[in-house]
Amino acid sequence: MAAEQPTAAVPGDQTRIHNIGYRSYDGPRLGRAYARRSLYSQSLRGAYGLGRSAKSKVLPMLLFVVMCLPAAIMVAVAVATKANDLPLDYTRYAIVLQAVISLYVASQAPQSVSRDLRFKTVPLYFSRPIETADYVRAKYASLASALFILTAAPLLVLYVGALLAKLDFADQTKGFAQGLVSVALLSLLFAGLGLVVASVTPRRGFGIAAVIAVLTITYGAVSTLQAIADVQGSSGSVAWIGLFSPITLIDGVQSAFLGATSAFPGGVGPSNGEGAVYVLVTLGLIAGAYGLLMRRYQKVGL
Repeated sequence: MAAEQPTAAVPGDQTRIHNIGYRSYDGPRLGRAYARRSLYSQSLRGAYGLGRSAKSKVLPMLLFVVMCLPAAIMVAVAVATKANDLPLDYTRYAIVLQAVISLYVASQAPQSVSRDLRFKTVPLYFSRPIETADYVRAKYASLASALFILTAAPLLVLYVGALLAKLDFADQTKGFAQGLVSVALLSLLFAGLGLVVASVTPRRGFGIAAVIAVLTITYGAVSTLQAIADVQGSSGSVAWIGLFSPITLIDGVQSAFLGATSAFPGGVGPSNGEGAVYVLVTLGLIAGAYGLLMRRYQKVGL
């Protein structure tokens, strides 16, 4: 009797078709405006670690507390001693704490854009419906808004404390408004510079180091050169040297047009004419940063 031959497996016998439930989307198409708002809100939340891991919240929240703590202490001292004025002007607060602001920008600008570059998700944003301009505006606006919150919150603490201490309402309101104008300009400038530097590299660590170098080292170099010029009697060049650092640009603008006391050597800031140059350079840097970001992401999205 012949042995039974095993039946050879026919290729494809194990093939199965599974219905995994893919369905077409029949809901409303919300368009570019909604996508832009969503990207802005998510980026703003991410700048403070909201919606991310607990570890991501530590540094931005810590820096926020560090920014507000001196203001709270000043208010407590003013109330306890019944002082006639605050220890520090509203326009001077951000200048004094510029190191904290620079550290915040250095930590959050790369977080905002470097991961998209590293994991090559930028072209996915541009597939539809969002476009390059929408992405750049949302990222720029979110970081500038986060910086404004960081710098305006302590001014609000100072203002509320000054009113509780029964200081002159008109003077405090005027100083508070001048401080808000100053930190709004600072937020736009620092956000633009931070994003431009961070967008050059997908490596977050390199981005952090580069942003710190641009914001902090330039300030140290400019301050040193200003001090040398002042000692050597070249006081006329002090104002022009201040054009080469972001924080001294803001200092020059507010001392020329907002009645602030300058941190320049001798406490003498730029004149109104020199201040006009400061304003033009500051606005030029903001516009230039936006333009560089547009060109950068037009290339990345190809």
